[in-house]
Amino acid sequence: QVQLVESGGGLVQPGGSLRLSCAASGRTFSTYAMGWFRQAPGKEREFVSTITRGGGTTYYADSVKGRFTISRDNAKNTVYLQMNNLKPEDTAVYYCASGKAATVLSSFDSWGQGTQVTVSS
Repeated sequence: QVQLVESGGGLVQPGGSLRLSCAASGRTFSTYAMGWFRQAPGKEREFVSTITRGGGTTYYADSVKGRFTISRDNAKNTVYLQMNNLKPEDTAVYYCASGKAATVLSSFDSWGQGTQVTVSS
């Protein structure tokens, strides 16, 4: 099982940008699909984006499509989430996760501790 540590969250004004990083332990990082999920106060955790093992295919929630970009560097055991044109409704705790398949959200079973993103003026 891979261990995940997120970083890069913070407070940003509407329209601003942040880049989240998720560092994974172990030598099997490239065998996992990776994803970002988020949970806002009082709401259930929701899908944001996933990426296949080799990084060739990405998937996004409609709410972030065109604003967020997921990428991974298998040599560095790291997955990223570039977030542009942030909106107050993007405020949430963002979680990194690993799974068996990028299109099977129920396969994501290893989670980081989360990083807070707050979008406010």
